Amino acid sequence: MSDIFESDIDEESENLASLEDNSELVHETENFVIDFPLYLLKLAYSCETIYAKAPDNQKLNSGDYVIAPTRYGKDMAMVLGTAKKPVGIKKDEIVNIERKANQADLKKREELEQKEKDAFKVFKEKVAIHKLDMKLVQTHFIFDEQKVLFFFSSENRVDFRELVKDLVSVFKMRIELRQIGVRDESRITGGLGVCGRPFCCHGVSDKLRPVSIKMAKDQNLSLNSMKISGQCGRLLCCLSYEFDWYNEARKNLPNEGIRLTYDGTDFKITEVNPLTSMIKMLGDDGRLLEVNAKRFYKEGNRWKIN
Repeated sequence: MSDIFESDIDEESENLASLEDNSELVHETENFVIDFPLYLLKLAYSCETIYAKAPDNQKLNSGDYVIAPTRYGKDMAMVLGTAKKPVGIKKDEIVNIERKANQADLKKREELEQKEKDAFKVFKEKVAIHKLDMKLVQTHFIFDEQKVLFFFSSENRVDFRELVKDLVSVFKMRIELRQIGVRDESRITGGLGVCGRPFCCHGVSDKLRPVSIKMAKDQNLSLNSMKISGQCGRLLCCLSYEFDWYNEARKNLPNEGIRLTYDGTDFKITEVNPLTSMIKMLGDDGRLLEVNAKRFYKEGNRWKIN
């Protein structure tokens, strides 16, 4: 293990705020009645998910392919299954599936995938000719429209007007270039995290709420950026999974820094671990005790210990 993993980086010496997401939290499900069954669809090229209704309450199975409207146009999507407890959804975000894909549709999608591979090469060649600082991440031909999408990442804004003209002359269709961020790039390309499992944004859900440093602090995690950031350079998505649980658990536990008397000695709580339900206390006499949280109780506004 390298030395950087052995020592923590003090928050004041490192701008940890740069690891946070700038976007607001994903909105909670609004108070509207959802007409179930509701299906969760996935777009393979971007790993985005869509909530959708089937026509005439047609039953769909996981793994089925359907034709449905997306933000870029009518496209093919895979059914992940029914959504019994949809998260981060608005009523106007639920789309209506047009139909289930047939064999002709699946064959057409295979042909488009081959065209995407060829378009990928063409795009990189044109970028090199124009000497642009662009990293192509994904190419996608919209299923039911004459349009091709190019997703790229770059550290700076890119003037790609001349590039678009060249691409239009080659593909003879509408061209859309989309500059994406590092987290979106990880969601599309996928990979393995430090836990050995696929990236959360790629393998779990794209509707993850932005992660903040507060989440790491409340879980008593190291503020070493190397330990709490993922391959994309942003805070680990999984920090948000247990955040609500930690918040709820801490409501029934004393805070760090509280002083109380035990065994005739004044003690100060130095560490609270909601996960193990163990609390560490340092006494004025030098004793360091680790006590089960069940022994603490609140009398009025003061914490005491049995």
